[in-house]
Amino acid sequence: MSVNIEKLENSMVKLTIEVNADIFKKAINTAYNKEKKSIQIPGFRKGKAPRKLIEKTYGAGIFYEDAANICIPDAYEKAIEEEKIDAVSRPSIDVEQLEEGKPFVFTAEVAVKPTPELGEYKGLEGTKDVVEVSEEEIQVEIDKILEQNSRLLDITDRAIEDGDTVNLDFEGFVEDEAFEGGKASGHELIIGSGSFIDTFEEQLVGKNIGEELDINVTFPEEYQQAELAGKPALFKVVINGIKFKELPEVDDELAKDVSEFDTLNEYKDSIKAKLTETAQKAADNKFKDDLLELAVSNATIEIPEPMIELEAENMTHDMAQRLQYQGLSIEQYFQYTGQNMETLKDSMKGEAIKKIQSRLVLEAIALAEGLEATEEDMEAEIKRMAEMYNMEIDKIKETIGTDKDDDIKQDILNQKAYDFIVDNANIK
Repeated sequence: MSVNIEKLENSMVKLTIEVNADIFKKAINTAYNKEKKSIQIPGFRKGKAPRKLIEKTYGAGIFYEDAANICIPDAYEKAIEEEKIDAVSRPSIDVEQLEEGKPFVFTAEVAVKPTPELGEYKGLEGTKDVVEVSEEEIQVEIDKILEQNSRLLDITDRAIEDGDTVNLDFEGFVEDEAFEGGKASGHELIIGSGSFIDTFEEQLVGKNIGEELDINVTFPEEYQQAELAGKPALFKVVINGIKFKELPEVDDELAKDVSEFDTLNEYKDSIKAKLTETAQKAADNKFKDDLLELAVSNATIEIPEPMIELEAENMTHDMAQRLQYQGLSIEQYFQYTGQNMETLKDSMKGEAIKKIQSRLVLEAIALAEGLEATEEDMEAEIKRMAEMYNMEIDKIKETIGTDKDDDIKQDILNQKAYDFIVDNANIK
């Protein structure tokens, strides 16, 4: 096999790969043995027709395409390995010569990792905010605790008020016709939640248990069911019950019930400390990310489009996996958002460019500063991963395998480069 390399613009290269004629001949025979079972020639049992007869009947090149597909992956992988091509995209393949008895020749255009021209990354100026947690923020957390410890009490001596939970039966009609999904029995509705359309909830206020009433509403113009969008509707409603949410008193007893503290003041202090820690971490991360963004903006990088495409595609795949963990398929997500795979991938490209730029700049800084990933660093990272995934260290090593060592080392180096930028910054 021979390889010729041509450098193209914007970190692209074109490989012209020539596969030995004998290897291509073997690939043709492999293709024949794979496909002959599906080929019927009169006078022969299925799968028993000689190759030459099949080629005579259907054309000499009947197995060429399959043979090419057999040769290309191995030849391409061998070429980029031997030539030390740091490919960062899928190759675009074109066949140049395809004929038995001659070398099989194809080209592969692929993006290679670009090398940034670093600008200033030491002595960058940034502002690190010192956060303060307000009483309002503390109260928001206490309100959440009150909600979690509330209880619903049956109401029988008054009409519906805002905030009540109402049990009701209803059926909806548009132009005197019941519509699909417009009927329910024993439905629990929180008044003021805005979960029903238009003024449905407001029209229940002041009504009593046992009342039957008609509620007139209009569906929104952009309602998800197109056949109902913008149309007036009548709901026949029966009120079955009313419940009132009772919140606990905000006192020392609440603190004892929901925490390890004996007094409300101690409990509030603990909430303030946790909120402060979380907010300060967020502020510190923003300070670090702002410095990295500044280092990236000072650098000059030309990113090949296929590299961006692949990064956006990987981000889309990661998003699909996260949705699946949450019990939602990517197809359902598309139904809810009106997107498709292409529009989603396009929407990811801006973030993909930022991720690539940051990664390349960090790699370049690590190289420029001679940073190293030691064995101790590797062991610490493996231990961190084991703790994160709640796995034994030996098990996590077995799972990721040694082929991921270079990726882990690069992640460590990137983190060290990130820390280097921060440690050498001027804080305002």
